[in-house]
Amino acid sequence: MAMAPSPPPETVLDVVRADGPAAVLGIGTAIPANCVTQDEYPDWYFRVTESEHLTKLKAKMRRICDKTDIKKRHFYHSEEMIAGHPELFERARPSLGTRLGVAEFALPELAVAAAATAVAEWGRPAADITHLVVGTNAGASAPGADLRMAALLGLRPTVQRTIIYLRGCSAGYTALRVAKDIAENNRGARVLVAGADITLPAFTAPDEADLDALIVMAVFGDGAGAAVVGADPILPIEHPIFQMVSVSQTTIAGTEHKVSLQLRERGLGYKISGEVQALVRDNVEQCLVDALMPLGLTGDGDWNHLFWAMHPGGRAVLDSYEAALRLNPQKLAASRRVLREYGNTSSAAIFFVLDELRRRRHDRDGERCEWGAMVGLAPGLTIETMVLRATTGGRDE
Repeated sequence: MAMAPSPPPETVLDVVRADGPAAVLGIGTAIPANCVTQDEYPDWYFRVTESEHLTKLKAKMRRICDKTDIKKRHFYHSEEMIAGHPELFERARPSLGTRLGVAEFALPELAVAAAATAVAEWGRPAADITHLVVGTNAGASAPGADLRMAALLGLRPTVQRTIIYLRGCSAGYTALRVAKDIAENNRGARVLVAGADITLPAFTAPDEADLDALIVMAVFGDGAGAAVVGADPILPIEHPIFQMVSVSQTTIAGTEHKVSLQLRERGLGYKISGEVQALVRDNVEQCLVDALMPLGLTGDGDWNHLFWAMHPGGRAVLDSYEAALRLNPQKLAASRRVLREYGNTSSAAIFFVLDELRRRRHDRDGERCEWGAMVGLAPGLTIETMVLRATTGGRDE
């Protein structure tokens, strides 16, 4: 019997790949119940770590907190939890097991709360999710939060799971980038992507010899964000919010040790160089030119024609973006509000920013830029960029 001729490769690819770009089809966020205002934080932190005798260091912490432009932060851990686990603040004692044990339950709890909101906005059953991508800096287990999330959300046993650890503040961005690739290369795929982080793995007592930890304690907060990503939306059921047009990544030469994360017996340690702000100012514009020039979106050096989803790593980093790109103050209003209300929630923060940008587009006085960019920093030092196109297909339009 004669064999049927094989279809040409382009025909097979047409069947496998989506026709259009991936898009965000739903967004959700979640925060823990425990809340500490920034003006109360130095007293709270030095009390729970039994460090109130370190008066000069406490005064330094207060000065740092006063400069952050943060109003409050939310935490999964409480004063009672810290008191019950003195190994979390006694630096001589190993504590990694305690920290990861708490994160094992906290991460899926927060991520599921954010994901449920994203799925509800998407408008289809959770069982229609084909892929799950999770980014976090607070875990180190297999199976991890992805498997627990799949069970709690009622995803199918065939859902394809990916978990990304220790990507720093860009963990949520990286998860979104992976989701974009999956959606565009698998026709009909619907990817649930989440970023969830708690600060407990990095929680430590103040120490004059470890000022990086003092900054982390003054800036980072807990939270989770999620989005449903898919290409070729099914109208009128699905409503694209942002199209994910292109991605790029640039590692600045010689900066491997400027920002780093290390998982050790005493928890997660951060190293953050004071040169980060200058490195951002000196390099971010060229990274954006390289990312946007092929699309004709550089605007001859005027970057105010775009909307901006900057990861709110801290006030000084946002100031560096604003100065380097000569942005009008309102251009980073969404990122600054997220920082003010929640602090730097690491992998979750970019979802909060996208949600805030979407909300502001619905306000009467909100900007209506069609094109924009999402920018974040990864250890390395690495600058990550995703070009976005805001659509008019949201449910509230």
